[in-house]
Amino acid sequence: MSEYGNYQEESKRDKHYNEYQSFAFHPYNVMLILTLFGITTLFLAFSFAFVYTRIQSDLPPIRLPNLFFFNTLILLGSSATMIWAKRAYHNDQTLLYQRALLATMILSVFFMAMQAVAWYQLFSNQVYIYSDNSAGYLYLISGLHFAHVIAGLPFLGVFLWTARKRMKEPVSVLVYFSDPEKRLKLRLLTIYWHFLDGLWIYLVLFFLVNYLVR
Repeated sequence: MSEYGNYQEESKRDKHYNEYQSFAFHPYNVMLILTLFGITTLFLAFSFAFVYTRIQSDLPPIRLPNLFFFNTLILLGSSATMIWAKRAYHNDQTLLYQRALLATMILSVFFMAMQAVAWYQLFSNQVYIYSDNSAGYLYLISGLHFAHVIAGLPFLGVFLWTARKRMKEPVSVLVYFSDPEKRLKLRLLTIYWHFLDGLWIYLVLFFLVNYLVR
C-alpha cells in the first residue's frame, strides 16, 4: 500500500476515533446513560408491581386493543427515519437529512394520535383507569411512555429548525455537517428514539403475555 493510502487509512481511523470514542465520557453521553437507566428501572418497577398486584388480587387480564400493535409499526417506522437522518447527516445530504427529521416528527405525532384513539377504544369497552388495578397500571405505563415520546419531540424540532435555518449556503452547510458536537447529539437522540421503540415493544409483549397466561 502506498504512503498516500496509509495516510488515508490513518485519517479515517483518527476521524472515527475523534467523532465517537473521544466522546465516550462526554457529559451528554453520561446524561443519556443515566436517563435510560432511570427510565428502565421505572418501567421494570411498574411491571413487577403490576404482576404482583394482579396475582394478589386475582384480577382478570386486559386485552390490548389492536391499535397498540399498529402503533408498534409506527414507532418502528420512526426508528427507520432516524437511521435515515443519521446516514444523510454522515453523507452530507442536506435535503434528505431535513426530510428524514420531518418524517420522524410526523410519525411520532401520528403515534400519539393513534395512541389516544387506542385509549378511547378502551373507554368504549368500559375499561377505565379506575376500573381495577390492572386497568390503572395499563393506563399509567402506556401514559408514561407517551410522555417520554413527547419529551423527545422538542429535541427533534430543534434539530429540524436549526438545519433549515443554517443549511442555506455551502459554507454554513459545511460548518453544520462538520460540527462534532452536533454529530454527537444526533447520535444520542437516535439512541433515545431506538430505546423508546424497544421499550414500547417490551410493554406490548408484557401485557400480551399477561393476557395469554391466565
